[in-house]
Amino acid sequence: MVTGAAGFIGFALARRLLEGGAAVVGVDSINDYYDPALKEARLAVLRQFNSFDFHKLDLADRKGTEALFLDGDFGPVVHLAAQAGVRYSLQNPYAYLDANLVGFLNVLEGCRHRGTGHLVFASSSSVYGANRRLPFSVHDNVDHPISLYAATKKSNELMAHAYSHLYGLPATGLRFFTVYGPWGRPDMAMFIFAKAIAEGRPIRLFNYGRMRRDFTYVDDAIEAVARVISRVPAKADPPPGGELDPAGSAAPWRI
Repeated sequence: MVTGAAGFIGFALARRLLEGGAAVVGVDSINDYYDPALKEARLAVLRQFNSFDFHKLDLADRKGTEALFLDGDFGPVVHLAAQAGVRYSLQNPYAYLDANLVGFLNVLEGCRHRGTGHLVFASSSSVYGANRRLPFSVHDNVDHPISLYAATKKSNELMAHAYSHLYGLPATGLRFFTVYGPWGRPDMAMFIFAKAIAEGRPIRLFNYGRMRRDFTYVDDAIEAVARVISRVPAKADPPPGGELDPAGSAAPWRI
């Protein structure tokens, strides 16, 4: 199952899996954070595959998500559905509560009761927050988020760890760094820049240009996700010295 299948990364992953011969159950609410016509166009590509089964569902809908997990025919779960965007979290914080916390809890509960063999979920480079040491590492402490979006993504990592510890749910979190490429989100820099250039308008500059950003091409991100699906984390012995690594756990949970 791929949640967020009509979204940018979810669409790319679902298409990659379908082209490789897998059957995919896709889930998406098709909300209007950006033009739903783009999401429908992505779905039209996926629907060309007979092995694609789509469900329109808001994962914050507890009963609907319970039914999906109870009745659905699928193996590993790749959870990519979320309310994205840092700036938008300043304007509409409750959208992040519903999608990123309530929705994620419903997915965890579904995986728990279904006995899902592996949950792969999207975290974000935003969790590094106020960290200044470069390059970032999964072994860094990430306890200083500077946006609500980042806080919800760190919360996802913690929630998944709790379920891994309590119920043995294997879970892997992936911190994506600004994925870009064909079929990308129109609210991201590349498309904003290109639209301004095409329309003869100046490119809007934030923070006086005093910033750096890492970008990841979508095919590279999808290659990573596709490989991780089959690399199921296992339980491990606690570290002998008692010092815990932020990227790993004695539970079947990894970042």
